[in-house]
Formats: sequence, C-alpha cells, structure tokens
Amino acid sequence: MDARLSEEQQLLQESVRGFLARECPMSFVREQMEEPRGFTDAFWKQLAGLGWTGLVVPEAQGGAGLGWLDLAVVLEEMGGALVPGPFFSSVALGAPAIARAGTPEQRARWLPGLAAGDVRATLAIQEPGGGATGPVRLVARANADGIRLSGRKTFVPDGHTADWIVVAARRGREDGPLALAVVASDAPGVAVRRVDYTDATRKLAELSLDDVTVPGDALLCGDGDSSAALEDVLDSARIALCAEMVGVGQRVLDRSVAYAKTRQQFGRPIGSFQAIQHKCADMLLRVENMRSAVWYAAWAVDEGEPDAPTAASMAMAYASDACPQVAGDGIQIHGGLGYTWEQDLHLYYKRAKADEVALGGASLGRELVALRTLDRD
Repeated sequence: MDARLSEEQQLLQESVRGFLARECPMSFVREQMEEPRGFTDAFWKQLAGLGWTGLVVPEAQGGAGLGWLDLAVVLEEMGGALVPGPFFSSVALGAPAIARAGTPEQRARWLPGLAAGDVRATLAIQEPGGGATGPVRLVARANADGIRLSGRKTFVPDGHTADWIVVAARRGREDGPLALAVVASDAPGVAVRRVDYTDATRKLAELSLDDVTVPGDALLCGDGDSSAALEDVLDSARIALCAEMVGVGQRVLDRSVAYAKTRQQFGRPIGSFQAIQHKCADMLLRVENMRSAVWYAAWAVDEGEPDAPTAASMAMAYASDACPQVAGDGIQIHGGLGYTWEQDLHLYYKRAKADEVALGGASLGRELVALRTLDRD
C-alpha cells in the first residue's frame, strides 16, 4: 500500500478540519454535552449537506461510494474536535449493517435516506450482563403478523435519536441463527431511554422491546444467518472507532506540546526538561503507531485483502490501550491545570476511556488476532 493519503483524501482532510474549526468549537461541544439529544438539527444538516453522512454508502443507494480509509480521515478530524451527535453510530454502525446484511430491496428502501441524512440509524447488540458485542440472547419469533421481539438492549449508541435501530437477535430460540431486524424507534412497544455515561459528548441509550412486531421483510439476510455480516460490520466499525481515537490522541499531543513550550518553571519552559520531552516523544510514537495501524486496516478493507479482519483487530488492540495512555500523559504534562473543568483535556480523556471499551476494546482485539491468526495458519 502507499502509506500516504491521496490528493483527494488530503483535500477531504483539510475540508473537514476547516469546517470543524468554524462550526464545532469546544464551546459548541460543551453546550451539546448539556443537551439530552447531544446535537442540533442545524449541525446535522450541515454534515449531511457536505455528503459525509453518505460517505461509505454505495452510489447506487445515493451515497458517495467512498472507502473506509476516506471515512477514517473524516473521523480522525472529528475525534480531534470531539464532534457531538450520532455521526459515528449512523454512518459506521447503522448504515453499514443494512448495506452488508440487507437484500438489494432492503438497501434500496433504507440506505438513500441514511445517505442523505434525512434519517439516522444505529446498531443494538449489547444486552444486560453481556459484553459490547454479545452474547446475543434476545429472540425473534415468527407470528401471524411478522416477527415478534421482546427484550432489552443496553448502551445503544445514540439510540434515543435514531429513526431506525438495527437489533441483533436470535431466530426462533436463544441458540438459533443470528438475525438483524430493522426496528422503527416509534413502533408500538419500543421504549428508548437515554442513560448517563462517562463521556457526555457521546450519548448512549437503553432499548426496551415489549412484544414489538415488525414485518418479515424487516429481517436482514432473509432466512439466512447474519453472523458473518455482523462480524464484518464490527470489524469496519472498529477501524472507524480507532480513527477517532487517533484524532483524540493527536489533539492531546498538540495541546501538550504547545503548553510545554509556554509553561515556565525555574525560569525555563517545561518542554526543555528531559522528563517532559520523553513523555511527549512517547505520546508521538503512540499516535503515529495508531495512525499506521488504522490506515493499513482501512486500506485492507477497501482492497479486500484477506488479512483485513486481523488488521482491524490489531488496530483495536493497540489503539484501545494507546489512546487512554496518551490522554492521561497529556493531563500529567499540564499538571494540576489538566484536572480543572475549564481545561478541555478531561473531555478528551473521557472520550478516550469510553472508546477504550467500546466494541470490545483491547482484550477482545487481542483475542480476535489470536483466533484469526490460528484460523489462517
């Protein structure tokens, strides 16, 4: 692979960076932290108008048809700005689940609206007592009117603002084939409640399904098993999440270096002290390693490389450890000032800690690397 971004990707990066500098300053982020929805319709329409909500949606369904490396470029900048709202949940989770598990008719039904930003989607997997990616026990049972769903899903990203929720369930019984059902958030029997969470810049919700009936054609993959499609979606989503972590780490590094150049102690900038220099160097190494892992994994997915799933797991395994470490080191460099509410570093640290465990985190990443390496051998 060419380790450099293409000219088009560089232009995309500059465009996103300039837009966020104008439209998403930290004052806006802090305002949305206090709002239950976590974003404004005006801001979402701006993202949609720029075509970013349909970035990886195929052109046949109204999207830009670009690759995951392009999305990684966008999400790195968004991570650096701590962009609030459902961009990640809709673009990297909900829409890809429909695109990869749905039939041509289902993709034509739901994806154009998602690409245009007219509606939003998310993915609900985790259940009470389970991990971020399972096990899935909620059962989808056939009845005279379609498919009946009853149960709970926890920690659903932006579930309270999604129009469509792709729900992972078991077909017929708890050990049955995996199914993905597209459920309208306003359907009878659906209740969504926002839950408080460490990272106030990203909202999570709890989903309750009380005898919710959806038509049979709301099940993606038809009568087949959606396990492979879901794992494919999660691999790509892990890359997207890691790209966001790169942006978090880069912004913390930039702020820390700038502070070390101006903060005086004993008549000298603290950046002249070897201990600070070594810490900044370690932070830089971690950020660059994260970026390299993410870019390779995204490229591998785009090119259909056989090691793409392993590369996605390796990126998650590394970034989930490295990003919180960089964020913590940044606070250390700022000293007592880094712990104050007025400083933004604690917001980056909270995002890093939230991303650390999302989609399975480093432990699951290492486990998947081991399993996939054994399967390949």
